[in-house]
Amino acid sequence: MYWSALYFIYYAAMAALSPYLPVYYRQLGLGGEQIGILTATIPLINLLSGPLWGWLADSYQQQKRVLVLSMLTVGVLGALLILPRSFIGLVVILVPLALFLSPLVPIMDSSVLQALGERREHYGRIRLWGAVGWGVCAPLAGRLAEQVGLQGLFVLFGVMMGVSSLLATRLSVRSTLVRPAGLEALSRFWADPRWRAFLFTAFTGGVLISVISNFLFLFLQDLGASQTLLGLNLTVATVSEVSILFVSSALLKRWHPQRLLMVGLILFSLRSLLYSFMTQPWMAMPIQLMHGVTYALMWVAGVSYAGVLAPPGLNATAQGLFSSAIMGVGMVVGSLVGGFLLARVGAIWMFRLVSGLGLLGAFILWRVRNHYDQDL
Repeated sequence: MYWSALYFIYYAAMAALSPYLPVYYRQLGLGGEQIGILTATIPLINLLSGPLWGWLADSYQQQKRVLVLSMLTVGVLGALLILPRSFIGLVVILVPLALFLSPLVPIMDSSVLQALGERREHYGRIRLWGAVGWGVCAPLAGRLAEQVGLQGLFVLFGVMMGVSSLLATRLSVRSTLVRPAGLEALSRFWADPRWRAFLFTAFTGGVLISVISNFLFLFLQDLGASQTLLGLNLTVATVSEVSILFVSSALLKRWHPQRLLMVGLILFSLRSLLYSFMTQPWMAMPIQLMHGVTYALMWVAGVSYAGVLAPPGLNATAQGLFSSAIMGVGMVVGSLVGGFLLARVGAIWMFRLVSGLGLLGAFILWRVRNHYDQDL
């Protein structure tokens, strides 16, 4: 009960912040390349700070304290985003914000899995409430932005993160992050061609996620979308995500995760390409229904496939590598490349050019399957 509520509030808070940051950057007069750098800041810091948080959590066994204090700090820093009006000022706040944001989801996810024990298959049903929180808050956040401005969303984010921190004090929290594997352990992954292909395809998926999540709203604004319509687009995407999460166990029982990952990547490419043909902002709504069979399907398939490929005793490291490839390196590169393309060729060709990445990732997985996993 408490975990479901925490997921709901946390992701509701994130729905009031992360999708609207690029819109706010443009409102301040920043260009495409500067927006790309700023959107890359959070995943880049997450990638670099993850091992540090893991070492601290494991060494001092203060996971609950890290979770609670990080939520409070993130809430304060998020609210302070109303103050800076320059690129440098935003960087000064975003760097510590990203630093304290990085341990939150890993600590929550791992603690839930450990609490479930042998009933880990129920994780998706608990995680669902995070998607519900996002979907419920998204249109309300859009409406609030129209009434009081984007700065009001940052204050709302701070309040909800404060509520999350209070709720977290009532939970049994355990460490989520593992210490970084040694070079010998990492070499075991790199020596397997299937892992090299898998990490590259996860990276391509991360680039697509980053480009769509960071720059779609800017394109919709150029087409005349209101803040309320932007929020409704998030809600539509959430509905499809919840649906896939709900049936993910059945999908994985019927099809191998490698095949599901290939399907997700191909559909991601199609989704990106379809955005480039929009001429009216409402046209994004049906395309957003593909969010479940792209992002959600790719994520659950990737987590499962990482578990299949993991060497004995290195499953946690395997999950960390997958997460770093998709949400770390992929997101950083997607933010920088997307910002560059937006400034140089515009949003239409940005979506068209990056659409080929999913096809490339799916092709590489198919080649590996033919050589090493023909029985899948």
